[in-house]
Amino acid sequence: MHALGFLRRKRTRDGHPGHSTPSNPTSPVTPTAGGFDQSAVPRGSRSSAASHSTHRSSVAITHENNRPAEAVAGQQQQQQPMNTLSPQQPPYAVAQNSPSPGSDPQNVPRISNLINPPQNGGQAGYEQHQGNQGAQYTSSNGGVTSNPAQLQQQQAQQQQQQQQQQTEQTQQEQQQQQAQQVGAVQSEVRVTKGKYSLADFELLRTLGTGSFGRVHLVQSRHNHRFYAIKVLKKAQVVKMKQVEHTNDERRMLGEVKHPFLITLWGTFQDARNLYMVMDFVEGGELFSLLRRSGRFPNPVAKFYAAEVTLALEYLHSRNIIYRDLKPENLLLDRHGHLKITDFGFAKRVPDKTWTLCGTPDYLAPEVVSNKGYNKSVDWWSLGILIYEMLCGYTPFWDSGSPMKIYENILRGRVKYPAYINPDAQDLLERLITADLTKRLGNLYGGSQDVKNHPWFAEVTWDRLARKDIDAPYSPPVRAGAGDASQFDRYPEEAEQYGQPGHDELGYLFQDF
Repeated sequence: MHALGFLRRKRTRDGHPGHSTPSNPTSPVTPTAGGFDQSAVPRGSRSSAASHSTHRSSVAITHENNRPAEAVAGQQQQQQPMNTLSPQQPPYAVAQNSPSPGSDPQNVPRISNLINPPQNGGQAGYEQHQGNQGAQYTSSNGGVTSNPAQLQQQQAQQQQQQQQQQTEQTQQEQQQQQAQQVGAVQSEVRVTKGKYSLADFELLRTLGTGSFGRVHLVQSRHNHRFYAIKVLKKAQVVKMKQVEHTNDERRMLGEVKHPFLITLWGTFQDARNLYMVMDFVEGGELFSLLRRSGRFPNPVAKFYAAEVTLALEYLHSRNIIYRDLKPENLLLDRHGHLKITDFGFAKRVPDKTWTLCGTPDYLAPEVVSNKGYNKSVDWWSLGILIYEMLCGYTPFWDSGSPMKIYENILRGRVKYPAYINPDAQDLLERLITADLTKRLGNLYGGSQDVKNHPWFAEVTWDRLARKDIDAPYSPPVRAGAGDASQFDRYPEEAEQYGQPGHDELGYLFQDF
């Protein structure tokens, strides 16, 4: 099968000063020796951007009427392995330490000691064990013979003990593996709390606004690179009952690191506001590009859907549900690759949760009907995203009325235009389905079922994960220059940040 034009290997482009940034941006407070040199740096920069301007409102309502409390992932406790076997002795006796008749017989080199060491220890326990094993009786003719029934019972007991020991050993190995996995996840968590302050940055302009605050373009006073700072008003967060979601966002961003996810560099707070220092993604929102284009050609929609698939696969491998997938939350870096931003509804959920949150057009039917749900809601949202990219509108949209949209979602009738690719329609029918036993991503194969679908047949997933495939569209921005031309203009914030005062709400945001 011929590869699509945008799936060819990335072309090597000559570096020009001021037009590329390092692939691994340093911390905003790390001074760069000799100034900020951007020449001769490979493509695939992670110094990209964050815009949280919302065009379709997200909702978050917690239902408490006769419904279970929301599932919260418990901390895995590392248990010390319990060794039920006594230390084994060398299989051969040492001449100078050969056991005397009164010594501990556990040191006697018997096979029974090596396989089934005495559980009670000491001479009495051993003699009782050996006495039972050597039980004999005198036959009518005076000969000494073994009791067959008793020997058979002893053999059965030995086999049972061996099986029990093997089971305990397997459990110990599993506990050690779980402890190692927990330790690996904890080691990945970056130290981001309290690393910066407002004095480390120069505020330049507003990139977007939201219900709780706004996002600013800033420049580090130390390495002179550009970042985005998300500023949230504490009082507004508390008033909108979004304390838990805000803390979840900060916690989830601190634990993840992926080429197609926004990077959180650090957080801090003052008496009134919370601050989150993140990538500056120059290319703007995918939503803006989609509105200018009307709808995307099949190969373009496939490219963006494939990158989102890899990001969801990564999040789900860490039991994180994203819950707010939509074009407004997908940013384009200067090379045209995606970064998912706005983790306000992301949550670690190992099994189920019940919170109604997200954007109405993208909610799965199990969320609308107040049923418990799991990671499968993200795969439903992926289907809605692909449909919107291919058609220019969402499948259940109805005059913008949330209640009408909810009714359409529960009805589940999707009309597919004739111009949709047959493979794309087949994938959408397997994603936008209320039957969880048929929804791709929720089956035994997990995310691999989505990646193996014929619509993605041309995608080389490992190359895409390395950004080794050219994007179908490169935003017209100047790299490394703080070019925010792809973002709308907003009135600037009149309030002065960093004003001293009594912090009445700081105890609610201790992770910042």
